[in-house]
Order: sequence, then C-alpha cells, then structure tokens
Amino acid sequence: MATQEQDFLALVKQINLLDMNLTLIDWDSHTNLPQDGASFRGELTGYISGQELALRTGKAMGQFLDYFAAHPAELDEKGQQVLRLVKKDYDLNHDIPAEDYAAYQQVVSDAQQVWEQARVAQDFSLLQPYLEKIVAFKKQFIPYWKRGQATDYDVLLDQFEPGMTVAQLDPIMDTLKAGIQKIQRTLATRGTQPRTDFMSRAVPEDVQERLVRATVSRLGYDFKKGNLSRSTHPFTVALNRGDARITNRYGIHDFQMALLGGIHEAGHGLYMQNFNPDYDYTPLADAPSMGLHESQSLFNEIFIGRNAAFWQGEYGRFQQATGDIFTDIDEATFYQGFMATKPTMIRTEADPLTYPLHIIVRYELEKALFNGDTTVAELPALWRQKYQEYLGITPANDTEGILQDIHWAGGDLGYFPTYLLGQIYAAQFYHTMSQTLPVNDILASGDYSKITQWRKDNIHWFGASLTPQALIKQVSGEALNPQYWLDWMTATFEKAYQVTK
Repeated sequence: MATQEQDFLALVKQINLLDMNLTLIDWDSHTNLPQDGASFRGELTGYISGQELALRTGKAMGQFLDYFAAHPAELDEKGQQVLRLVKKDYDLNHDIPAEDYAAYQQVVSDAQQVWEQARVAQDFSLLQPYLEKIVAFKKQFIPYWKRGQATDYDVLLDQFEPGMTVAQLDPIMDTLKAGIQKIQRTLATRGTQPRTDFMSRAVPEDVQERLVRATVSRLGYDFKKGNLSRSTHPFTVALNRGDARITNRYGIHDFQMALLGGIHEAGHGLYMQNFNPDYDYTPLADAPSMGLHESQSLFNEIFIGRNAAFWQGEYGRFQQATGDIFTDIDEATFYQGFMATKPTMIRTEADPLTYPLHIIVRYELEKALFNGDTTVAELPALWRQKYQEYLGITPANDTEGILQDIHWAGGDLGYFPTYLLGQIYAAQFYHTMSQTLPVNDILASGDYSKITQWRKDNIHWFGASLTPQALIKQVSGEALNPQYWLDWMTATFEKAYQVTK
C-alpha cells in the first residue's frame, strides 16, 4: 500500500515531468522553431503551463500540505526538504485571486511586446503605463507573499534569493562601490593601459565554436548529458541531470564574447548535470537560488576564464585553434588586452570590474520604487543620473539606457541583485577552494578535473537541499563576504595593468 509520502512525491514528479516538457519547448523555441509556428507554440505552452499550475496549487497539493503539517514525522529527510520548497511555491501562488493573477500575466505578456516596440522607438514612455501596472500588481500581491520580511522589497528579493534582505544587501553594495572606485583610481594612476587592437581580429565563427566546445569539455561540461546550439542570446536549459543543454552566439570580430559566453553557460550546465541522483523529479534538483546558479557560471567565466594562470596553460591551445591569427601576440600581451576594463553603457557588455555598478543602479531604483521614494515616470531620469554618477557615462537614449533589459517588462523585479551575488558567491568559493588545492598550478596544467571535482563535491551535489545561507556557510565556514571579490579583482586587474608598487 502506498504511503502518503509516496503519493506526495508522485504528485511532485508529475509536476516535474510537465516542467521538463516546458523546458524542452522553451529550448526549441529559441533554437529551431519556424517563424510561422510561434502562435501554435504559444497555445501549447499556455496549455501545459495551465496543467502544471493546477497541480502545483490545486486541491490535492493543499491536502498534502495540510496532512504533513499535522504529521511531519511521516516524511523522511528528503521528503521534508521537498515539502519546504513545494510549500513555498504553493503559498506564493495559491492565495492570489485567480482573476488578478490572470490579469497580471496578461499585462506582463503585453509589456514584453511593447518593450520591443519601445526599444525600436527609443521611447520609455511607451512602456511606462505597462510597467506602472506591473509595479501596482506587485504591490497588490506582496501582502499575500509576505512572511515576516522587514520591507516590501525584501519580499521580492526572497523570490529569487531566499533569505536575502535589503539590510544585508545595502552594506554589500556600499562596500563594492567604494572598492571598485579605489581599484579604478589605482589602474588610472599607476597602471599601464593594455593594448587591445587585436581583440577585434576576425575569427571565423566555426573556429570559435570548435574552440568553445573543446574548452568547456575540459572544464567538465559533459556532452553525453548536454549539447551546444546557437541562439540569439546564450542560455542554459536543463530538463534533468542527464539533459542540460547550452546555447551560444558568435561574432566574427568578437571572439571574447563567444568564448566567455560559452564558458559561462557551461558553468550553468555543469551545475545541472551533477545533482544528487536521489533528487531526480523533485525541486531539490536545482540550485537553491538564482545567485547560487549564477555563481557557477561566473566561477567559470571570471575566476577561471579570466584567470592569468588559466591563460598560461590555455593560450597555446588557443593559438593552435585559431591558426595564424594571433601568432604575433604573446601570452602576456594577450591576457592584458583580454582584461582591459572600461565603463560601458550596456550591462551585458560590461567587464567584471564595472559590471557590479550596473546592478547597483538597478537595485537602487527597484528599492526606491517599492519604498515609495520614486515613481515609474521618474525612472529614466534617475537612471541617467546614476549612470553618470557611478560609471561616468550618460545614455544617449532610452534604448541604451533604461530599455536595455527585458526583466522589468517581464515582471522580474528583485532579480537583478542575483547577478551580483553570483560573483560574490563565486569569489568566496574560489578563495575557499584555494585553501586546499594548488589552484594556479592546476589551471596552468590544462587538466581542470580536480577543480571540477571540488565543485561537484562541495556545491553541485547538494542541489537545493540547503538554503543559500547554509550552503555558503558549509562550504566556506562563514557568511557571504564581498571582500573576497574585491581582493581577487584588485590582484587580477593590478596584474593585467602592470600596476607599479
């Protein structure tokens, strides 16, 4: 006779199987879908999404949650962990009136279409009324979601980075702003500007793709459990640990974008390929937060892909793969140019030193919106003001300014800080790993298997069974600390810019 726990996990598996279908549909939509199939695909996605939502928030799930609230001892440790995640998801969606949630989803769908039009017109005012409705809906929903958080914005943060609060983030942001400015002053006054002309040399796209494939394979991404396709914007989708797919884009005069983009997505894929098999078909087979997920892609992209020791071993293979294109550039010159830093208007084009400033702008604007300190109408002017203050540049129009990201039109308010938290997590993991492994020697050797295995054993295996706070404490012995990021950036950029002491 089946137990309540078995029946509960069977329902969770049904939800997971529907999620796999949605994930596969999403991957195909971005890689293979013919233009005329879009409307049919939208209907299919909507139908399966409705079935999945009905299971996640339906009567049967509610009955299980009530039962286990009264009989917690009937769940083993895994069951308790699954229940924690399922209950949070149930609570997030169950109490909101169905008609209000449907109206919100319609506004979001419309807003994303209008965002495209506003970008072409370079005119935020087209999106403004839709974003005002999205913010109003969020403010309406927050009382349903609030579970003791101190501020309304904490509620939104918690949806992407469980347990994260404004009280924790504010000092982190202040520390990074001051630290970045200090590094920039040092590079400007005591550094040597790298040569960068060779960074735009033409590298055929097929050469770039072969290089990416070979590099990410050595970094541990398993092509028996995934593949590499092309898309307009790189992304990773994982149906399960046996099927974690990555995509990438290539520009003939931007080999750095392609190489780092592939290395970045392979970090996501590597994470998804190595969860504890006991977590299959449950929400435990995932990262505990978006910040932790980003930590593994950024660990690859920044702390390996931009590491001087990595290029000591990798540059010879890079030259061999690219033929005679870089034969006149030695490894030191190449690395210095690869690490050149300069404020950019577009977040996704920023180097790792200036990237946090882009996130800080968005964080401060989002926080002000939900604190009641500003309005949607005031956002473009505040955006321009903060870009000038923090990066020393001002957008020429809304498209290269406030309209550059789709996140707000998609309703993802509270998401942006996870990109920055991912860098900080990654730096702390890298520091901890360096205490037990000769990381520079390993990177220079070209055999990265020991680094890959350390990440699998200490991070990937645990999936979402631990909270973000518990995982970083278990791995590093302390809470999240931005100083490790600042220390690494200081040492790395001073080396690249040959800073005089």
